[in-house]
Amino acid sequence: MTAPAISNNLTALIGNTDLLRINSLSELTGCDILLKCEQQNPGGSIKDRAALQLVQDAISSGKLKPGMTIVEGTAGNTGIGLALVAKALGYKMLVVMPKGQAIEKEKMIRLYDAQLKLVNACPFANPEHFYHTAKRLGESNDSYWWADQFENTSNCKAHYENTGPEIWQQTSGKIDALVSVAGTGGTIAGNSRYLSEKNNQLQTWLVDPDGSGIYAYLKAGQYTSTGSSFTEGIGIMRSVANFRQAKINKAITLPDQDLVTISRHIRELDGITLGSSSALNVAGALYAAAKMGKGKTIVTFHCDLAERSNEKLYNSDFLASKNITEQGESLADLFARYQAELESNTVLVRS
Repeated sequence: MTAPAISNNLTALIGNTDLLRINSLSELTGCDILLKCEQQNPGGSIKDRAALQLVQDAISSGKLKPGMTIVEGTAGNTGIGLALVAKALGYKMLVVMPKGQAIEKEKMIRLYDAQLKLVNACPFANPEHFYHTAKRLGESNDSYWWADQFENTSNCKAHYENTGPEIWQQTSGKIDALVSVAGTGGTIAGNSRYLSEKNNQLQTWLVDPDGSGIYAYLKAGQYTSTGSSFTEGIGIMRSVANFRQAKINKAITLPDQDLVTISRHIRELDGITLGSSSALNVAGALYAAAKMGKGKTIVTFHCDLAERSNEKLYNSDFLASKNITEQGESLADLFARYQAELESNTVLVRS
């Protein structure tokens, strides 16, 4: 799909993002490690795609009518995407977000003239969790429409119909592995489904941060967590409709130290600044290259603007409080460690 030379609405700028080779990692590994530049979307993240599809499908079905307010619970980026889409298409927006997320996300939501309701961060089982709060609000008023990004599979559809085909076209059909984190699961589900249909030898690698339960679920069938992570908006502790559509072959879990280490090397060697989710994706791509061997084409995602991770990923005092060093291993040593890591640390998922 090719974007028109002149767009007549901001939402038309969503998608058709560039694919960038990470030279330092590609030369180290003998693979082509490619980054889908989703930070180029007008709202600064890959979540713009899901936001637009959610709204378009709701309008088409008649669930979202002129004058209504869109309601959603989010760790930030989906809220920004929905606020952008809502403003561009003439709807009001109410975002429910847990406290403690990047202040930049709060500012962007408000800049798009959306109402922001902050709630205490708490476990999903707590009825005051941001998801349950947004659901209650969305169902409390006939003039509200609840987007429900976790269970509404328009999220996955956005990537099956758009992002995946873009990647296939940009790589001329030469892709051996897709690497992605998961929040709602929409990105990894839509892309893995489309690309595995085009190439049944594709390996889809899920990379999970410490503290998320997806890796444990894929390994043992239960959502349990070990440790914690400062990443925002990724990792799931329950089964959701979008993630259930994913075609995953392998899954790994990596510590926050690795994503800090990789973010500094990529900035220094390639001039690419990564947010936390993107850094974890890139570390996962390096891991996949270490296990798959030379000559592979591996695609992952630059999820959002690095500035949204400034207060954590690029904050020396914050990292020190978590006993994380900014220097870390050399890139070669990190790659060698991944090569040497026991195969038992990689979950082989039966499709």
